[in-house]
Order: sequence, then structure tokens, then C-alpha cells
Amino acid sequence: MTAVPPWDAFTATEAEVRAMVADPRWQGLSVPDRAHVLAARILVTPDGDRWLFGAHARWRLLDPADGRWLLAPPPRGTRARQVGHPAAALPDPVVPDGHDFHAEPGSTQAFIGPDVPERLTEQLRVLLRASGRKSELDYPLTAFGDVFGADVPGTVAAVWGTIMWTAYAPAFDGNERLITVFGEYLRRSLPGDDWVRWLPAPPLLELVTLVAERMRAGRTREALRLAAVMADTAQLLLLDTRFRPRALALLTMVEPMLRRPELTDPDDPAALRGLWLERCPARLCRALLVENDPEAHFSHTLYDLVEALAFLPDPRAGAAAFLADLSDSAGRLPGLLDHRLRAAYEELRRAGLTGASAAESTEPDGFPVRARPGGLSTALVPVLEVAPPDRWSAAAVLGAAYAMGLAWERLTGAKVPERGLPGQSALVARLIHERDDHTGLM
Repeated sequence: MTAVPPWDAFTATEAEVRAMVADPRWQGLSVPDRAHVLAARILVTPDGDRWLFGAHARWRLLDPADGRWLLAPPPRGTRARQVGHPAAALPDPVVPDGHDFHAEPGSTQAFIGPDVPERLTEQLRVLLRASGRKSELDYPLTAFGDVFGADVPGTVAAVWGTIMWTAYAPAFDGNERLITVFGEYLRRSLPGDDWVRWLPAPPLLELVTLVAERMRAGRTREALRLAAVMADTAQLLLLDTRFRPRALALLTMVEPMLRRPELTDPDDPAALRGLWLERCPARLCRALLVENDPEAHFSHTLYDLVEALAFLPDPRAGAAAFLADLSDSAGRLPGLLDHRLRAAYEELRRAGLTGASAAESTEPDGFPVRARPGGLSTALVPVLEVAPPDRWSAAAVLGAAYAMGLAWERLTGAKVPERGLPGQSALVARLIHERDDHTGLM
């Protein structure tokens, strides 16, 4: 007989709120009325923390110091009870509108350990070969020039850019075929080493620039072909949940241009980017936070990281160890953390184990050098070596940690080192012996 999981207040409240938001009548309620309904379902734990399940179908923790509701996964299994809370104290952004509860589910796993499905890789290889036969005169390389040689057509860059933009966390196994098929087009070796390629996440503007330049040159047919290559690539990437949310978003942005080519889209890259973002439906809004709200995107990736660390006795302590790798010379990070996570991070900072506190001894890119037992090492050393129970968990932690690092880079400009942050690199050692898995994520 299958064991029945014990009742959990957080799980029960989450199910109740989901049912209410799914009710068609929810859309007819005013924001104050929705807030009133949510306020009656706030939970309080024995330590006094107050929890709200709200916008984006995610939990928030009330900061007792300033009254902010900050994204934070709940301590499931902890005793909690419903408590009254003034509805007027709930800010509008934490109240779900309904569309945000229908976000496309994705995966936080990196592309190390569980590879991209072989069927997907083969289909993309065929698409890339066809794209590589185009002329660079018809499709000049107006973006991704740091990745490809000048004689590579923009159609190849369109395939690459779509893969990188849609990937939740573009950290790839060094022998991942999805990446190695681009070898003949690359200008230089990719960041990382033979084990892991820590690839940057390009902004949407780079993809848009490929299309906008052709439109500005009066080459509408070529502009449409580039948009079609992006759409074809995104369509294939739907097979893997690590690409799926943003792949769907990209499809909704470019397909109107392909269905009605007689409509004239702007040829200014910034204006075209704005139009593409406007076309994306509300249910996919979280996939576009990376473009529309970098601070919120960082908070969501941090939420993903804490969830991925749920196997630890104290997931926040594990997350704080990954946060300690970030360079924060401006002292911005603590203000973005919930008070429990902030306390764990501050403990590391006081011990001199964070990027901010180790500023006097840094690598050239601004990330801290830490001491190993027996003396100072110039190698980057993680604050805490996390030991996930299996490779799927390890890939999820690695992906969430890398996505969090990239989100911090987007928010602050602090570059992620070419060989990854210390905590991320330490996880790779737990995955390198389980490479070339082609079971895929379907």
C-alpha cells in the first residue's frame, strides 16, 4: 500500500489558493477583494514568521523589519496555523491576477549529467547545417560576433542565440553534442574547459538585432528567414523542459511576424524588442522577467536554488554558501534577501567568507580568493561543498546556482568567471563521471 504523506499546512493552503485563483470568478474580483481573500490564508509558524502564497504561484515571507513580502520557499513540514492579517497591508504585486498561475513549468537542471535528448540534438544539427549553407553576404553577422567568425552567416547565429536565450542555465557538458556541432563556426574556444562550458546568457536584443538590421537594409525576405530560423529552433527546443518556458515565449513573439509578413515591424532594434515583448501573453510573463525585471528575475532564481537544496537540513544555509560566491562591492545583496536567508548570509560575511568581505584578496574578475587549510590558495574555493543525493538533484542545484549567478550579472554587471563560481564548480566533480546520459528530459 502506498504511504499517505502527512498533512502539511503549506501544501493544503497552496492547494486552496490555487483552486480559488482557478475559479472563473477570481477574474471578476477587484484587487482589494483578492487581497482580502489571501490575507485570510496567511500562515504563521512557531518562530513567528508569516507566509503568503501569492503572485506567480510562489510563497513569500514577511520581513518583520520593513513589512516587505519577499520570495522564499516555505519550510514544508513545519507546524503552521492561519492567522488574520490586514488585507490593506498586502501590496498589489503579491496578489495574483490569475494568468501568473498558469506559467509554463520548466526545469532548473543544468546540461551536465542529463544531456539534451538525442532526437532533439539531431534535429537541431540538421537545422544548423541548412543555416550554415546561407551566404554571409545575405545574412551578415550583426550580433554574436564575439562567438562566431566574420564569415559565418547570421542564420547560424540565430540558431545559437535562440538556444542560449531560451536555456534556463546554459552550463553545458563539455562534450554535449548540441554545442559541439557549432565547432566549425566558432571564432574561439568557448568559456570553460573540457568538462563544462559555462556559457553566457545573451539578452533578447542580440537576437532582435539580427532581424532588425536586415529590415533596416530593406531585406525583408532575409529578415523573415532569420525570424523563421529562430521559430524553428524554439519549436524544437520545446522537447526539453530546460528550454521550454522561454522557447514558448520566443515563439509567441516571432510568429505574428511570420503569419502576417505584410505588417511592418520597426527596424530599430530597441523598438522591435519592445514590440516582441509586448506580444508575449501574460501567462508567460515569468519567463520574460530576465528582460523586463532583472531584480525580480534574480529573486526567482534564488527561490529556485533554495527549492533545489531542499534535501539539506537547512536549505537557506546552503543557498547562503552559493550567495557568498557573488561579488557585491556595493552591498546590494542583503537587501534582496528574506530575513532568514539574510541572517545566514551575514553570518558568512562576518566570518570573511563572502565576495564582499574578501574584497582585499580577489581574482582579477572580482571574485574572492579563500584560504584552504595549510595556507592561501589562488584557486577559487567554495564556502560549503554541497552533496546532493543523486545526479538529478545535483544537476538541479547546479542549474539553479548558475542561473542565479547569471541573474546577478544581469542585475549588477558582476561577471561570472569563465570557469564558473566556486560552489558551482565544486558540484561538477559530482557529475563528470555520469556524462553522456541520453535518456533526456521529455
